[in-house]
Amino acid sequence: MKIGEIARASGISPRMIRHYESLGLIPNPGREASNYRSYAATDLDRLRFIRRARDLGFPLPEIASLISLWQNPSRASAEVKALALARARTLQTQVAELEAMRASLEALAAACHGDDQPECAILSTLAKP
Repeated sequence: MKIGEIARASGISPRMIRHYESLGLIPNPGREASNYRSYAATDLDRLRFIRRARDLGFPLPEIASLISLWQNPSRASAEVKALALARARTLQTQVAELEAMRASLEALAAACHGDDQPECAILSTLAKP
């Protein structure tokens, strides 16, 4: 497969595929006589794995660890579980932070008259030192 084909099949842009290559998340593909990259089915499997891991919020260094574990048939599933649970805890923290931000914005919006007057509690609060 050429890069455009594997990009469509994986749902990952050619630019990101080249980036993943540069990071070593996928091996550098072979080259055709025309110097086009030539990808194999195993590359597509790996790209789909990366896309699903990204969809779950894993950062690239953790994805590299997951790929390493995935490729290692003697891995301990406890390592994989620990990575997943750590990511879940991080996401929970982020959710709590986002909820606090939402509540603050709603409180600020409730304090703003929202009329034709220039006074605005939102801007006054943001401008405080």
